[in-house]
Amino acid sequence: MLGSLPLVSIPVEDEALRPAVRTFLEQTLGDRPRHVLARSWVGFDGDFSRALAAKGWVGLTFPTDYGGGGRSAFARFVLAEELLNAGAPVYAHWIADRQSGPLILKYGTEAQKNFYIPKICKGEAFFCIGMSEPAAGSDLASVRTRATKTETGWLLNGQKIWTSGAKYSQYMVALVRTSGEPEDRNKGLSQIIIDMSLPGIDVRPIKDMSGDSHFNEVFFDDVELGEDALVGTEGGGWNQVTSELAFERSGPERIYSSILLLDGWLDYLKSQDHVSEASIILIGKFAAHLAVLRAMSLAITDQLTKGESPANEAALVKDLGTEIEQAIPTLIADALAAIPDAVVPDDLMKTLAYVTQMSPTFSLRGGTREILRGIIARGLGLR
Repeated sequence: MLGSLPLVSIPVEDEALRPAVRTFLEQTLGDRPRHVLARSWVGFDGDFSRALAAKGWVGLTFPTDYGGGGRSAFARFVLAEELLNAGAPVYAHWIADRQSGPLILKYGTEAQKNFYIPKICKGEAFFCIGMSEPAAGSDLASVRTRATKTETGWLLNGQKIWTSGAKYSQYMVALVRTSGEPEDRNKGLSQIIIDMSLPGIDVRPIKDMSGDSHFNEVFFDDVELGEDALVGTEGGGWNQVTSELAFERSGPERIYSSILLLDGWLDYLKSQDHVSEASIILIGKFAAHLAVLRAMSLAITDQLTKGESPANEAALVKDLGTEIEQAIPTLIADALAAIPDAVVPDDLMKTLAYVTQMSPTFSLRGGTREILRGIIARGLGLR
C-alpha cells in the first residue's frame, strides 16, 4: 500500500552545505551558456566529477571506512539540488553515487565494498545500469539476458538497451537471469557487476533528437565473469533491484530536468517592462507543482535514511515529476508564442529547443509511465 508522506525539513547541519557547494560551482562552471548547462545530469564530464570527488562530495553518504563522507541522505539531497539547479555536468559519477554504490554497500561482500566503493569516492569508477531490454522495456521481470554458472564464474549472453552512459562507464550493474525462463517472471533473477572492458561486450550509442547519445545498446557475447561478479544472493535480484529503484525514482533529478529552462524564462520575464497575467498564473502553477514534489521527494529521502524501501511512493514521485518536467517546455513555448513580436534571447531559445527535444525521454528513463502507474495502482489496491 502507498503510505502517507509527512512534511520533512532538511536538518540545519545539512542545509549548511549549500554555500560551499555554490561557491565551488561558481568557480568551476564559469560562463558556460545555459543551453549547455541544461544537459546537467546527462552531461558527462569526468574531470568535473573528479574535482567534485576531491572536495569529498562523491560518495558523500558512504561510510568513512570506505572513503566516503559519512553524511546523511539529506546532505546528498542538498548537494544534488545545488548541482542540478546550476546545471553541473554530473553524469559521470551520478549512477555510482546514487544507486550502484548504495547497492554494493547493502548487498555486496566485504571484498566488493573494499574494491569498488573507494574508487567511486575518488571519481575513478563510473557505473551504468543494465535493466531494460528490447523485448522487455520497463517490464524488468521478463529480462532474457542470462548469466550461466561455470567452473570459474559466469558466462554472460544477451542485450540491454537504453543504458545511459554505457560508452563512458567502467562498470555496469545488470539484472540478469541466472535460472529459469522469462515466463518465471521475477524468479531466478540476479544482479551482477560487469567490467565493461572485457572481451565480448559491444556498446552502440543511440543518438537522440538533440544529437546527444547518452543512451546506448549493449550486447554481451560469451562474456566471461568471475565468481565475484554476483552481487547479493543468487535469485534475489528482484528484491534487490526494486529496493534500488527507490533511489533512482525519487531524487531531485526527477523534478529538475527542465529547471535551467524555467530559470532562463524567469530571467527573461524579469527583464521585461510588462509581464502578462497568463505568465504570472503559469509561474504560480510551476511553483506549486515543484514545491509539492520537492516535499514528497524529501519525505522519501527521510524514509530511505530509516532503512525503508518506499518503492511505491518513489514511483509516484517519478510519475508526477515527469509530468511537470515535460509540461515546462511545452507551456513556456506556448507562453513565448503568445507574444510573437517579442525579442527572445538566443540562449533561451536554444535551451528551449534542447529541453523540448529531450523531454520525451523523461518518461522513459527510470521506468515508463505505464509501468509506474501499474505500480501505483497496485500500491493503492486497485489491481
